[in-house]
Amino acid sequence: MLQKLVHTDNSKTTILVRLMVGAVFFSEGIQKYLFPDTLGAGRFTKIGLPSPEFLGSFVGFFEILCGALILIGLFTRLASIPLIIIMLVAMATTKAGVLKNDGFWEMLHGSRTDWAMLLGGIFLLIEGSGNWAIDNKLYANGREK
Repeated sequence: MLQKLVHTDNSKTTILVRLMVGAVFFSEGIQKYLFPDTLGAGRFTKIGLPSPEFLGSFVGFFEILCGALILIGLFTRLASIPLIIIMLVAMATTKAGVLKNDGFWEMLHGSRTDWAMLLGGIFLLIEGSGNWAIDNKLYANGREK
């Protein structure tokens, strides 16, 4: 099971996707704690989610942890799963109203970062962490060194 989780391609360019996805989630998670009124619990209150204080910290924790794991390339596939879920929930809770009130094109414009993070997370779930990653160094494509 562990071998399947850390098995990865040997691509040297996967690091670009890892850096994008990991850095965005890592920084957004930190900001949920630094600016809770606008980006954490306050944001979740505004969009009507239950238990916004808990959810703000919960989501922020997973964004920091999983973002850091993706940045260093450790358990990248596993770390991408919570981030994909976060993006699906974020898109459903924030973009459905935009679609209804402002139309399709405004929703697409407002969700461009969401789509990039969602598809980047899916890419990492499928491909793994790539060549320059702890997963690859420790497990040499799924086989312990």
